[in-house]
Amino acid sequence: MGKKSSLITCKHCGQVIAASAKACPHCGGKNGKPVYKKWWFWVLVGFFAIGIMGNAVGEKSATIKSENSAQPKNTLSQNIGESVTEATKDTHTPIPVPTEKPQDKVPTEYRNALKKAETYSEMMHMSKKGIYDQLTSEYGEKFDADAAQYAIDNVTADWNANALAKAKEYQKTLAMSKSAIYDQLTSEYGEKFTAEEAQYAVDNLE
Repeated sequence: MGKKSSLITCKHCGQVIAASAKACPHCGGKNGKPVYKKWWFWVLVGFFAIGIMGNAVGEKSATIKSENSAQPKNTLSQNIGESVTEATKDTHTPIPVPTEKPQDKVPTEYRNALKKAETYSEMMHMSKKGIYDQLTSEYGEKFDADAAQYAIDNVTADWNANALAKAKEYQKTLAMSKSAIYDQLTSEYGEKFTAEEAQYAVDNLE
């Protein structure tokens, strides 16, 4: 048997013709090879594929560069934040250390003598010398001379006012004369005020 010819349809007139015919015997139209059977078709396909691959690689590279370029910004921001934090720490005002008050260096014995002196002045209106003697007396407070002197030097008292208060007591309770009150205020066995303080008291009695 002879080899059977392949048949195709003419793309121009639609008649059935031999596949090997370069031109249609009915309409004369040329029937070349299908595009996909031509060599240049596959060359174009290859270039197209290479182009797609190139674009994909380019996009991936751009993404990596974008990520890498963003990372230094984050690092820079972090460094700036750390610098600001350190600067803030350095500018904090140091808390002052409490200094020891001068009163804390005063011996307890001296402070106690001062408290006693204030009591005698405010409650009993005693004179400076009378308070000193009372603080150091064997029959009184028995403080040493230094503690008693510290008390007298630091007590807040108005000695004239104390002398006047004592004078009023003598005048009211004992009905004494001004002359007798003066002597009692200045006596070594009495109140031991100074002459000036006693005179102020007598001059201000009613």
